[in-house]
Amino acid sequence: MVCKVINTMGGPRLMLLSNSKLHGQEWFDWCSGSLKAFFEKSSVKDVLFIPYAIKEDGYDGYVDIVRPGFKKLGLNVEGIQTKKNPVTAVQEAQAIFVGGGNTFLLLKTLYENNLIEPIRERVLNNGIPYVGSSAGTNVATRSINTTNDMPICFPSSFEALKLVPFNINPHYIDAEANSTHMGETREQRIQEFLEQPDCAPVLGLREGSYLLVENDKATVGGIKAAILFQKGQKAINYETGSDVTFLLNGNC
Repeated sequence: MVCKVINTMGGPRLMLLSNSKLHGQEWFDWCSGSLKAFFEKSSVKDVLFIPYAIKEDGYDGYVDIVRPGFKKLGLNVEGIQTKKNPVTAVQEAQAIFVGGGNTFLLLKTLYENNLIEPIRERVLNNGIPYVGSSAGTNVATRSINTTNDMPICFPSSFEALKLVPFNINPHYIDAEANSTHMGETREQRIQEFLEQPDCAPVLGLREGSYLLVENDKATVGGIKAAILFQKGQKAINYETGSDVTFLLNGNC
């Protein structure tokens, strides 16, 4: 049975976080008001948590870690690993939260559990809310090519959920002017991606920022600006509240 969710808004509903916690804070403290409102708009009470970005024997502990954060929002959270059939769990979910960890492991496990198309169906066609954080934000995009993570395993494809037609780099960090570090900056790595054929724009989400997609509109939210990289163009900062709906048309 497919769970019906109240969605009075047009298009998919996504809240893609750079991170779940800020230094010295608890889970979702920095975005709790926005996150609560996001779920309330769809009358969500129960959230299905997909903890696949860490190793399997840590799933239950991961759920226990995130549960207090959801409880503060008045929400119950259940891990998908407690369900007999992951596909059925997605089909019956009121909302989905995909947490951080290793993006390669997360995407590999989503493919192995045949969850790519069911999640796309529920989010894009049925309108259930999707919240991603870090790795969970990476897999919501066109591909995982702009993750910061090490390739500790190999998913069958780098193509991800394609809930948005561009890439995101969570935990984006600006280069320090006086740094003596000799490795590439985050911007340099993103530019390397943009040199490849068939690349897509990359939205860098600094810690404390998120992308909200609802009513066929995309808006930067949080307490930090996002930064957009496009092939052949200078990077542009977008402050909180900025309308970046143009990214949804896939033509930039």
